[in-house]
Amino acid sequence: MKPSRMLIIAALTLFLVGSIGRVGPAAAPKVTFSQSAPAVDTWDFVEITMQVDGPTAANPFTDVVVRGEFRREGDAAVAVDGFCDAQAGRTFRIRFMPTQPGKYSYSVKFQQGDFEQTHTGAFEARPGNRRGIVRVDKDHPYHFRRAGADEHFFWNGTTTYWLMGWDDENIRRAIDRLAGLKVNYLRVVIDGRVKDGRAWYENVFPTDKFTFLLNPWVAARPDSVEDPGFDVKRFNVAHWRKYDRLLRHAREKDVIISVIFYVDGRRPGVDPFGKGTRSDDEKRYYQYAAARFAPFSNVMWDLTNEYRLFRDDEWCNWIGPILREFDPYDHLISVHGHGDFRFRKEPWADFAMYQNWDEHGGYKFMLKNRQEQEATGRPMPQVNEEYGYEDHYPQGWGGNRKAPARSADNRRRLAWEMYMAGGYQTTGERADRGTGWGPDTGGGWLNGRGDDTMVMLKGYGHIVDFFKAFEWWKTNPDNSHVNNQALCLAEPGRQYIVYLPKGGNVTVKLEPGTYEAKWYNARTGEWSLIGEAKGPEWTSPNAADEDDWAILLKRKS
Repeated sequence: MKPSRMLIIAALTLFLVGSIGRVGPAAAPKVTFSQSAPAVDTWDFVEITMQVDGPTAANPFTDVVVRGEFRREGDAAVAVDGFCDAQAGRTFRIRFMPTQPGKYSYSVKFQQGDFEQTHTGAFEARPGNRRGIVRVDKDHPYHFRRAGADEHFFWNGTTTYWLMGWDDENIRRAIDRLAGLKVNYLRVVIDGRVKDGRAWYENVFPTDKFTFLLNPWVAARPDSVEDPGFDVKRFNVAHWRKYDRLLRHAREKDVIISVIFYVDGRRPGVDPFGKGTRSDDEKRYYQYAAARFAPFSNVMWDLTNEYRLFRDDEWCNWIGPILREFDPYDHLISVHGHGDFRFRKEPWADFAMYQNWDEHGGYKFMLKNRQEQEATGRPMPQVNEEYGYEDHYPQGWGGNRKAPARSADNRRRLAWEMYMAGGYQTTGERADRGTGWGPDTGGGWLNGRGDDTMVMLKGYGHIVDFFKAFEWWKTNPDNSHVNNQALCLAEPGRQYIVYLPKGGNVTVKLEPGTYEAKWYNARTGEWSLIGEAKGPEWTSPNAADEDDWAILLKRKS
């Protein structure tokens, strides 16, 4: 257990326990412990449930502390926080995710004032077939890999802010559809509220199965947009259980969920804490999320969306390390900002996230940021999380009619540029199929729902197929190998990847040797053999048309 984590836990325990009266023997609760299973797969979790008969805590979310230590034979113990999972305090849980197979033992303590009850147990972790947590690749630190698996993670994300606004059936359908389109990363908020999608000029409205009003805390007025009256000392358990179910289904589909703590926090009714605060109540919000969600292997943390609209850099540097300490598994953490990333050297930040729109967020932008990151001496992955959703503000931001309309095709081309710069991207589908409006089969980037007419992500799937055909994480952007405004990723002497935005041909400078050359139609995903290419210089034939094409050159053994 990390020393800094011990200090934070001790301080929070003193705050929680010291803020209540002592519980005498007559008021002591009766606690019964149970274990979810005698054996679980690695990267799944075991769950210890505490049932309280006749709960006596005035507020079970602040007056009770549940903590455990889990130990694999031969290893050091891992400290884990538990959480209240019933409004009246009748149920508490603690979850632990084994990251290696073996035999484990544990000790769990339920504490309320002077009353303590401890339970011990054991379980076995089997190897299983689950993929582990997404990590930064230590050998190729601009890229990601899956822990516990010999594979890299090719980030192909989309925004689904209010996915939690749907009923369970539509949440599952949306995840199934997106996973089938090769999307492996979704942005999903815990806390956000607005009247309807017209706030972003989209025809997305509440229905009997969808709402924009998310209530992670107990609310005096849960149906109020701007004045819900959150009691930030009491969590709305039903909301958090629903997020559990979302995570569980996404995990079965091998989809990573970026857990966003706030969306549009400056809007009235969203942020119950206030700008500039460093409160224990807000700290408890992040602790509760980590206790519930960190045992899911398919989680990443986003401190908040667009933090500069209602927070500041100092706040990020306060809550980032706190969340790091609350998460015993070290899931990836970052924060969504705007055109720059201000935490390149901060230990809590694992990768850089940007929001830069349209062509301003393409190749040159991503390459510049990668170079700036390199200059810090701490390489990390670079991701443009938002660069203009399909058909969103179709004449450009704020009605600028000189800006190009945002289509599936030009979003896809921008994505190619970002990947060719050695970075990653998260896109957003169009919302104009509507929710509670028109065809009522969409919602796109606002809530994750789509239909078969929405073809944008099929084009992104072709990008996934292309990059997974070679070891992309070993390449670096280097256009000195090519001419004619082509873009190039290279691992000199082994593989060269060329992207031609407008067809034509290209001359490639190669290390001596013989390479197999293939065309890739970036719009259809079709491969065709060109033949052999030999260094030190090779000129390709002309592409079949003036649309975008890619060439893969791999050295023959």
